[in-house]
Amino acid sequence: MSKNTKHDYVTKVSYSQNFITDRKLINRIVHLSNIDKNDTVLEIGTGKGHLTEALCREGRFVYSVEIDRRLYESTREKLSRYSNLNLIHGDFLNYSLPKKGDYKVYANIPYFITTQIVEKLTQVSNLPADIWLVMEKGAAKRFMGLPRETEKSLMLKVCWDMEILYRFRREDFHPMPSVDSVLIHFSRKAVPDLNKKERYAFKRFVEHCMKYGICGKCGLLTKRQVSAALKRAGLPDLPENGATLYIQWLCLFRWYQGYNIR
Repeated sequence: MSKNTKHDYVTKVSYSQNFITDRKLINRIVHLSNIDKNDTVLEIGTGKGHLTEALCREGRFVYSVEIDRRLYESTREKLSRYSNLNLIHGDFLNYSLPKKGDYKVYANIPYFITTQIVEKLTQVSNLPADIWLVMEKGAAKRFMGLPRETEKSLMLKVCWDMEILYRFRREDFHPMPSVDSVLIHFSRKAVPDLNKKERYAFKRFVEHCMKYGICGKCGLLTKRQVSAALKRAGLPDLPENGATLYIQWLCLFRWYQGYNIR
């Protein structure tokens, strides 16, 4: 990345941040998490430090990564009284996540790199136990597979449960964003629905079915097989509008795997 390109990127990240400064609201949304004095917390974007301060009061130790040098310097001085805070000046996308040990993530993220942030947090070898992110509502719904599942939402659901915990008003932010925002919780499943080998096969199964259909001329299953698999699992038939549920995808994949093994 050239010097000018890097400067443009940092500037874009800085200007895409929408701060929450109301302390009552910050306390309210932080208390929607399960963060306590036993937890190590990672924050993406220190900003002006309002959320960071609340996380320091709730957690055992907080690592906060801020790309903007000006914000980093001013917040470091402002929050110097917190001995359980480690402020880091840098780009989160280049930051090395903990390779061992438990940790949680809580952040009000820059919206234009939402996908990159979620992919990084949910695909590392040592996954966080929980992730709470303030993000654009449309992006949150896509991750959750609403109004219908995508390849990304299906792969996420193998390891994560997702839920919108809070819906913000645009006036809750400064500057005020042009989109609606929510707080979404990613909770890591104690046992993933599929192991690593199965996940790769599931991805290929989904890719093929998304392109050619689950059943039919180029499908991997016949209509009779689809009906039998869902009926045996006690699940409803596939909807005509194509909005197949994650649990139906998982059921059909397992049937397909078993059919190919026999």
